[in-house]
Amino acid sequence: MPFINPNPDRMESSRRRRKQSYTYLDRSLVVCRSSQLAMASFPSSCWHHWVPLLSLLLLVGMDEMAMASSLYDDIDVVWGKDHSFFYTDSPDDNQTLALCLDKSHGSAFRTKEAYLYARFDVDLMLVPNNSAGTVTTLYLMPEDAPWEYHDEVDLEFLGNVTGEPYTLHTNIFVNGVGHRVQQFRLWFDPAADFHTYSIDWNPKRITILVDGVPIREFKNKEKDGVPFPTWQKMRLQGSLWNADDWATQGGRIKTDWSAAPFYANYRNLRVSWCRPSPGVAWCGDEPPESTWFDQGMDAAALRDARDKHMIYDYCNDTKQFKGKEFPKECTLN
Repeated sequence: MPFINPNPDRMESSRRRRKQSYTYLDRSLVVCRSSQLAMASFPSSCWHHWVPLLSLLLLVGMDEMAMASSLYDDIDVVWGKDHSFFYTDSPDDNQTLALCLDKSHGSAFRTKEAYLYARFDVDLMLVPNNSAGTVTTLYLMPEDAPWEYHDEVDLEFLGNVTGEPYTLHTNIFVNGVGHRVQQFRLWFDPAADFHTYSIDWNPKRITILVDGVPIREFKNKEKDGVPFPTWQKMRLQGSLWNADDWATQGGRIKTDWSAAPFYANYRNLRVSWCRPSPGVAWCGDEPPESTWFDQGMDAAALRDARDKHMIYDYCNDTKQFKGKEFPKECTLN
């Protein structure tokens, strides 16, 4: 399959339409508390594939299910409440949030709390088989910042035709400016089982990890004139949506709606506030010369993952920056 360079303008327009489409923040949640509620609330396309599972849930017992984990308490569904539901497949499992996409629309959630510096870990299982045109996401984004000034950290999983690998598309926005795209091919099938995806954001760097392996690092180089997210509290958000105008092979492959509905599954949300070194009040006060945030950073694993799995780096894209200077961070160590 030929590699298609990302089209930043097309992707940005599509992403902006998608994210602004659910800013009304409908906070109602559809939860599998009874078969009557489930059948009354789900559209047929998202419901009928889950009848056997929901029957199992009723046998397991709703009292046990309600004790599983606090995912239900930690997030709000902000778009597509009729295309979202919680389930668990055994009494001791954590709750899993299923997002559904059909031809009418998809679904999205966000954490109730906003954070300034934290680590976010989520287990995610992507859309299986023919996922072309679909995009499953995890990202950090502020609630109230104007679009032209907002910060954002993106993980977008670009679907593909059956037998072809997903692409993990990452991007970082600071003060409304993005185009910092790096893409990766994962070393496993992300639709076959749950895997852990993490964003570790502290005053020194942003690190993106997959199953604990660092794959991307964006360092704080404000002293060199490179902007870095330091003041906007952000929420972890996730969504499943259709982006067949650009997501798969540059938009050449469209979503096969005969294969719908599509499902992405999220569970085990963990958020850890940033902790400063002893004697420092909060992470934002950590001295610039401190090595506190260097602890646990495996530079060798980062280099190895990038050498083996990165397929696109904006810092090497002479076409995107033809006639322009490369972003300043691309020229710094």
